[in-house]
Amino acid sequence: MPFDRRNFIQKAGIATATAFFSTLVQPSWSRNLERAIRNSENLTADELANEEEFWYYIQQSFTVSPSIINLNNGGVSPAPKTVQDAMKRYYDYCNEAPSYYMWRVLDQGRETLRGNLAKMAGCSSDEIAINRNSSEGLETVIFGLPLKQGDEVVVAKQDYPNVVNAWKQRELRDGIKINWVNLELPTEDKSYLVKQYINAFTSKTKAVNITHIINWNGQIIPVKEIAQEAHKRNIDVLVDGAHSFAHFDFRIPDLDADYFATSLHKWLYAPIGSGMLYVKKEKIKNLYPMFAGDNPLKDDIRKFENLGTRPFYIEQAIGKALEFHDMIGSERKEKRLHYLKNYWMDKVKDIPNVKIHTSLHPKWGCAIGLVSIEGKKPSELDNFLFSNYKIHTTSIEWENIKGVRITPNVYTTTKNLDVLVNGIANFAKV
Repeated sequence: MPFDRRNFIQKAGIATATAFFSTLVQPSWSRNLERAIRNSENLTADELANEEEFWYYIQQSFTVSPSIINLNNGGVSPAPKTVQDAMKRYYDYCNEAPSYYMWRVLDQGRETLRGNLAKMAGCSSDEIAINRNSSEGLETVIFGLPLKQGDEVVVAKQDYPNVVNAWKQRELRDGIKINWVNLELPTEDKSYLVKQYINAFTSKTKAVNITHIINWNGQIIPVKEIAQEAHKRNIDVLVDGAHSFAHFDFRIPDLDADYFATSLHKWLYAPIGSGMLYVKKEKIKNLYPMFAGDNPLKDDIRKFENLGTRPFYIEQAIGKALEFHDMIGSERKEKRLHYLKNYWMDKVKDIPNVKIHTSLHPKWGCAIGLVSIEGKKPSELDNFLFSNYKIHTTSIEWENIKGVRITPNVYTTTKNLDVLVNGIANFAKV
C-alpha cells in the first residue's frame, strides 16, 4: 500500500500538517522521534506497519551508512544511537579508574539489568544470566548437561553450526549419540515439523535441541508443541532463540523450554557481544557452568556469569536497548518486520526463475527471507546485488537450504526494498 501522508496525519490525530512537519526542523532527532511515537498512539500495530513517515523517524535513531543498503541484519544488527552513546560513555567512565568503576560501580547495575531482561522474557530474574551471545549460552548448556556414554540427543541438521559442532564434540568426547532430524523447509505444516522430532525420540533420548527460528531462511518452528512431546518422555528441551527474542512477541515460559539462549545484539539492538541465557529454576543446580566457580552445583543463576573481567560498558548499555525496544513496542516492531519481508517477497515471487524459500504467513516467518534464482548460485546473486546496487546480503548453502538471505530491519525503508526488487528482477533476466 503506497504511503498516504494526509491519511497518516488524520489517523494519527495530528491537528495540521504544519504541526507535524515542524518536527523536521527541530535540532534534536530524539525529540522528533518522541513526537512521532506520541502521534502514533491512535494507530494499531497493523495500521502503523506501512506508515513510512513514522518509520522514517525510527531510521533517524540509527547511524547506518547511507552508502550501502544493509539487508544482512540477521548476522548482527546495528545499535541505535542511544545505545552506542551509552556504551561509549560507560567505556570512558571505566577508563578513569577501571578496577573501581568496573567492579564497584557498573557491576552493581547487573541486578537491575537482570530484572529488566526477566520482565521482558516473562520469567523470574533468578532464571536469567547475562553473557556474550547465544553460542556461549547454548554451549554452556550443551557442555553442562550431565550426559553419559550411551545417552542420546536430538539435533536438526538445519541448526546453527556452532550448536551442531558443540553436540558433535560431546559425541566425540563423551560417547553420546546424536539422532539427526533433517527438515524440508519452508513449511506451514505444524504436524510435519512436530513429527520429525517425535520420530527421532527414543527411550535413551535425554535432550532435544530446537531452533526457534531457523537462521538460514527464517522458518519459525513450533517449539511449544515439540517441547510438550519431549517432556512427556522426560527429555530436556534446549531452545536456540538467537533470532526469536525481541523479533516477534512471546514469553520464554510460553515455550515450555528448560533452557533458552539468545544474542541481544541481533533483534534487541544491544551492543555487539551481548547475550542472555535462561535456565528454568529447578534445572540450575544440576547444570555445570562453562567457567568454574566455587560450587558448580549451587542453585544460583549467577554461577553462569563467572567470566572474569569482561566489558562492563557493553553489558550496562543493554539497558538502553531495552528502553528503545519498549519505546517502539513489541507488537509494532513485529508487524513492521513482517510487513517488510512480505513487501519485497510479494514483488519478486512471480518473476520467472525466482524462487522464495520462506513463508509469507506471520505464524511461520517474520523478517528473514530467503530467495534463489534457478540455474544460479546464491553467491552469484549476492555478488550481483552488492556490485551493482550496494545491497549487502549473505549467501546461504547449508544442508538442503540454498539461497540469498535478505534481512531488513526497522530502519529499512520500502525505498531500499524497491532497489532490492529491481536488482533481483534484473539478475533473473541474466
